[in-house]
Amino acid sequence: MIAWELLGETRRPVFETAARSYVAFYLEHMKLEETVILPAAEKALNAADWHELDAAFGTNRDPLSGSYPHDPAYDRLFTRIVMKTPAPIGLGAPLGNA
Repeated sequence: MIAWELLGETRRPVFETAARSYVAFYLEHMKLEETVILPAAEKALNAADWHELDAAFGTNRDPLSGSYPHDPAYDRLFTRIVMKTPAPIGLGAPLGNA
């Protein structure tokens, strides 16, 4: 997506193809969950199992939500991304100058 944002319309077809491919994959993934996995789980799991699953999922954290404290475990990854991403988004060399 960054290439399209920075380079413009010449990158749009590649971006659209990748986006369509991802959406198709994701929809198929959701269909599998809803038509195969969840019905099998409903048959196989009891109330205690569901309670245990709810508790486990309750501990999951979305780092992009802003609802949780900063986790220093991701500092090195963030720094690496910023240093490699071209300006104006990051601090890396502008596209074409790398």
